[in-house]
Amino acid sequence: MNMMTTTQQHSTKQDILQYLLKRHQARAQELAEALDISPQATRRHLKDLQGEGLINYESVQIGMGRPQHIYRLTSQGRDRFPNSYDQFAISFLDTLAETVGPEQVSQILHKQWQRKAIEYRQRVGTGPVGDRVAKLAEIRQAEGYMAEWYAVETQGEAATGEQRYILTEHNCAISSVAESFPSVCGHELEMFAAVLYDCTVERTHWLVNGEHRCGYLIISH
Repeated sequence: MNMMTTTQQHSTKQDILQYLLKRHQARAQELAEALDISPQATRRHLKDLQGEGLINYESVQIGMGRPQHIYRLTSQGRDRFPNSYDQFAISFLDTLAETVGPEQVSQILHKQWQRKAIEYRQRVGTGPVGDRVAKLAEIRQAEGYMAEWYAVETQGEAATGEQRYILTEHNCAISSVAESFPSVCGHELEMFAAVLYDCTVERTHWLVNGEHRCGYLIISH
C-alpha cells in the first residue's frame, strides 16, 4: 500500500470519527452518503475503528428488515480530538486545592475566565450580534471546541427586534478539567454572557451531564 493510500484511509477514518462526534450516532449507510464513500469502504473503516476501540455499535430493529448497527464513539474515540488541558492541569489544580483550598481555586478559575472574556470581547468586536456570534464560534473552533452556530427563526421577531442564535460545541477542549472541576462550566457560561454583553445566554446542552454536545441559546435584547 503506497503512502497516499494510507494517508487517504487515515483521513477518511478521521472524517468518520468527526461525523460521529458531531452527530452522536450514525448508520453505515448514512456515513457513506455524508462522506461520499462507498458502503463497502465505510464498513471496512468502521470495522478497523471498532478494532482500535474508538467506536462501538448497537443493533436496532428498524421496520421488518434486518437489524441495523448504530455506531457511536467510545470514550477512547472522543479522546482523539483536541484536548488542550491534559492530566498535568488536573494534577496542578488538585495540588493547588490542597495548598490554598477549593474556594481559592474556584476564585482563581473565575479570574481566568474573566480575563478570557476580555480577550474574546476584544476579538469579536462590536458589530451586529450575528457577526459577533459567528466570530466567537470561529475562535472557539480554532481552540478545539468544534463550534458551530446558526440563527433561530422565531415568530414575531420582526415586531420585537429579538434575534436568537444557537452556539454548539461538539468537543470540550478542557473536558478533563471540567469533569474534576465542574465549576469551570459555570464560568464559561458567564464568560459568553460577558462577551455578548447585550444578549441573554442560556445553556441548553451539557457534555458533562452525558449529552453529546454543549449548547447555548443566545437571545439579543
